[in-house]
Amino acid sequence: MAEKKTPAMNGEGSDGQGAFSRRDFLKAGAVLAASQALALGSRNAYAASDVVRIGVLNPSTGTYAELGRNQTRGAEMAAAEVNANGGVLGRKLELIVTDTASKTGLAVSKAHQLVKQHGVHFLQGTVSSAVSEAIEQASREMGVLFVDSGGHATPVTGKQCTWSTFRVCTTTYMLAAGIAETLMNKYGKRWYFLTPNYAFGLTEQAAFERILKAHGGTVLGSALAPLGTTDFSSYLIQAQAAKPDCLIILQAGDDLVHALTQVNQFGLQKKFGVAGGMMELEVLQALPAAARVGDWSFEWWWDQPHVPEVKPFVEHYRKRNGGKYPTARSWFGYVATHAIAQAANEAKSLDSVKVSRAMAGMTLPASVGLSPAKLQFRADDHQLMAGIFAGEVKSGGHYPDLFKVLKYEPGVSITQSAAEKGCHMTYPS
Repeated sequence: MAEKKTPAMNGEGSDGQGAFSRRDFLKAGAVLAASQALALGSRNAYAASDVVRIGVLNPSTGTYAELGRNQTRGAEMAAAEVNANGGVLGRKLELIVTDTASKTGLAVSKAHQLVKQHGVHFLQGTVSSAVSEAIEQASREMGVLFVDSGGHATPVTGKQCTWSTFRVCTTTYMLAAGIAETLMNKYGKRWYFLTPNYAFGLTEQAAFERILKAHGGTVLGSALAPLGTTDFSSYLIQAQAAKPDCLIILQAGDDLVHALTQVNQFGLQKKFGVAGGMMELEVLQALPAAARVGDWSFEWWWDQPHVPEVKPFVEHYRKRNGGKYPTARSWFGYVATHAIAQAANEAKSLDSVKVSRAMAGMTLPASVGLSPAKLQFRADDHQLMAGIFAGEVKSGGHYPDLFKVLKYEPGVSITQSAAEKGCHMTYPS
């Protein structure tokens, strides 16, 4: 798919290979070497331009396509607001959007193209944790600030943390910590896992297991399914045979739609609890009504009556997007774009190191944070302290009112410290 320039005036997936290796990174870079050498302009040539460019790396095809499209919609809305309020350092903000298809090699190639050929100053996006890890490495090598909108694997702001990467969405540990005790109290402590076999699923399962075992619980087993699985019957037969108190489903996007549809076809929700660490409005909307079951967490929710800034945000978003309601993914992209603009304006610079230092410890305004608690990028690991909206699917609910929020867990109450995650932040000298 060709890159799309978005002037912003209108209107966790992987390729199944898990973590992105140094060899993969070098291979992807080699593919670009010739075209970069022949490029007519360099990134420095764009530095004096009157336009500030952010490269947006989201999937618009593949398992996570709708999640990626909503992140882009949120980013475009934010960019329009930034431009309406004077832009970045008095310059127009432009988004250049490209499709990663949630494939690590392709995403790294696109990141190099955005920086070397399109002259973007910063990068943001991703849904796949494997892609997030790959872009984190590539952005550090290029010396370009990257804001991970939606890739959750804890190591991104943990043991792999770097000065050039920030993250908007929660970590996989936070997803688990936000709901694990609720599930133990409601269903019991004998769990079976259905897990996507790559960074996101593996780190989330590890977090759930850690919390479960600390409370005296038992892991009965797990089934690892490749990204893009459409037939979960064999995995669900294994889960049924284990006779768990609760089946913890860790898929996302289209994979979660397929898994829950087949859970309903097997009638498993009548035999044990069905739950997971992350649910999204895109998934609930796509599911048959009978398959909308279980206890889950949202990272942002469109109906927050006690947060006055949310209602006008929802109304504005719907006007831009044909009546569609914003999702957590919309909010991820919205926050990432506003955060980059805010940090650059505070730094009075487009230099990535200076912008990174400004963003570290930066608090988002209420009109951007759109949450019950003030949200800040923690300086120690560059993780946004976003919270969790835990609850249950509404039986008989209608779009968009498909989920009942039972509690809000502030990010600071469910996170690990930077040291616990293995993050030791350093900056270039």
